[in-house]
Amino acid sequence: MTQPAYALDAARRRVVLELLRAVCLFRGWSLLAAHVRTNHVHAVVHGEATPEKMMHSFKSYASRALNDFAVDAPGRKRWARHGSTRWLRERDGIAAAIRYVVYEQGTSMAVYEQAIA
Repeated sequence: MTQPAYALDAARRRVVLELLRAVCLFRGWSLLAAHVRTNHVHAVVHGEATPEKMMHSFKSYASRALNDFAVDAPGRKRWARHGSTRWLRERDGIAAAIRYVVYEQGTSMAVYEQAIA
């Protein structure tokens, strides 16, 4: 990294969480769970795109939203070049991922879990 690590405070975490929900709505994806932490983001998403495409969309839109929030210096880098992505195909794997994201990250920060009807 060419800049110090980026930390998401409570306000920035809320911006990123709302952005994840908005991108999913816009793209027709279902956000099943998300947890925005101080130094990384977890999301479990169902949709017609690769995990890499979803991650790229989230990073791009989140950067724009944080730029609009106008609390960082121009040109501030926030994200690593890549990230961890996985395909989840089995119901048990999806449920385990949701549990991990929502309940197994330590202190809850900006968390979203889709309500099951």
